[in-house]
Amino acid sequence: MSWTALAHPPLTLVVLALALAIEAAAGYPDALYRALGHPVTWIGRAIAALDARLNRGGPAARRLAGVAALLALLGLVAAASVALTALAVLTGPVAGIALAALLCASLPAQRSLHLHVARVASAFRAEGLDGGRRAVSMIVGRDPQSLDEAAICRAAIESLAENFSDGIVAPAVWIGLLGLPGGALYKAINTADSMIGHRTPRHEAFGWAAARLDDLVNLPASRLSAGLIVAAAALHPGASAGDALRAIRRDAGKHRSPNAGWPESAMAGALGLRLAGPRIYGGVRVEDSWMGDGRAEAAPEDIERALALYRTACLILFALAAVGALLLAV
Repeated sequence: MSWTALAHPPLTLVVLALALAIEAAAGYPDALYRALGHPVTWIGRAIAALDARLNRGGPAARRLAGVAALLALLGLVAAASVALTALAVLTGPVAGIALAALLCASLPAQRSLHLHVARVASAFRAEGLDGGRRAVSMIVGRDPQSLDEAAICRAAIESLAENFSDGIVAPAVWIGLLGLPGGALYKAINTADSMIGHRTPRHEAFGWAAARLDDLVNLPASRLSAGLIVAAAALHPGASAGDALRAIRRDAGKHRSPNAGWPESAMAGALGLRLAGPRIYGGVRVEDSWMGDGRAEAAPEDIERALALYRTACLILFALAAVGALLLAV
């Protein structure tokens, strides 16, 4: 087995199925994080160093420097991930697949996303509105003091839907296509977008390339994540796959993000809610379209309903990877 075999289906789908199972069961161990950090923190340090060194001059110079910084980052991540894949191959066919799966398990975030969103509902029950605001401030950037109970619950569900797409489905798509190098390169692009892809005086030009590339690489995952939520809704009493589909067709393209509207509209329709809409960030009101035409008065119970759909959607994603591997192997 060569390293290229671990970068193409069906072995990439075998690796993906194992990685999803490992991450869902164990997450990223705290002891490992304390000892070594996490791939996102390593990538983040590289981005911060490139930002500090290259982000200067006028808008044109900053945009060119941002392109160069992104290319340097992707080159570094590609070299490291290919080297790790080659190292995995040297351990033997079975051990190589297992090692590649362990490495890939650091890229999706099924378990941690579930824990963070579930904490919002539990904080409401234990501490009321103040607890809900503190918990939701850990997963969204909007002003927590501007949020009432319904807005906090909507924010938690929106974060769950959007991060299901870019935090779980997107790395899974790229691992399934290209193995560890694909997943690691996606994570580098997504981390760069989260750090420098903002419309601020410092980063609007420098982060332009990262933001545009992140939009592009998330296109397939956003559509797939919406489909997974629809499929999960079809399996849950009290959820509506039909309303999810209608919300996607009507509202997904109205979102200010080219990708976030797909999973958010699917989740809104499935649960009979309205999500997104106007929000406040840093004291500034940001206008956005509503996703879904249900009730805006979301409650902690709706967070739990959304988490149930999320768990089922994650299981369907795992099943797709496992079945895909079997079909391509025969």
